[in-house]
Amino acid sequence: MLTPRQKLLALLTLCLTLLAPVPAQAAAAAPAAARNPVVFVHGYNADPGVWGSLREDLRADGYADSELFSFGYDTHQSVNEVLSGRLAAYVDEVRRQTGAARVDIVGHSFGSLVSRWYVKYGGGTATVDHWVSLAGPNHGTSTAWACALWDQACRDMTPGSYVVKNLAAGDETPGAVKYATFWSDCDEVVNPDSSVPLSGALNTPVGCLKHNDLLGDDATSAGVRAFLRS
Repeated sequence: MLTPRQKLLALLTLCLTLLAPVPAQAAAAAPAAARNPVVFVHGYNADPGVWGSLREDLRADGYADSELFSFGYDTHQSVNEVLSGRLAAYVDEVRRQTGAARVDIVGHSFGSLVSRWYVKYGGGTATVDHWVSLAGPNHGTSTAWACALWDQACRDMTPGSYVVKNLAAGDETPGAVKYATFWSDCDEVVNPDSSVPLSGALNTPVGCLKHNDLLGDDATSAGVRAFLRS
């Protein structure tokens, strides 16, 4: 039979055991941070197939195919009157499918203008988290004059066009969206090369690469993927 002193010691031991902290290894693991689906927007006279290399790199980083979406569209139509609205509908469908509140957008060339118009004037500041432009003619390109006579998209890409002027008006990088551009000083399509960088964006020079080579360049891919993780 326990003495009163022994009973008191036993009770104290039980209390200390119950109050002891849970070992770190027994604690529940913190849930992984949510990742935005990525919407790719190709350039003029291109198609969703141009994203093969970057899609592969993102899959290697852990993205599932169900998180990667390529917007396909007729590149000969108007940025502001047609294409940005179609992109808006596409983003809404991606968000519906994935349940994501926001998406990340990666555009190449002309796709930069389409996606920027959506962000600035189509409600994209509320639905886009990261926006990336690869070799985008963000302030226009003189090479677009070669097809501007018969093609609306080319007219939209010319320096001083309605689209270019309105995208540059006020804040070039509006809202809480994170913006990044990647540009080459040997771009044979975007002229001048300085057309790509935007005020308020993370502007990264990639060296001497041709216009379409940014799509498969390893260093550019690494930069894009690091930015999407930021």
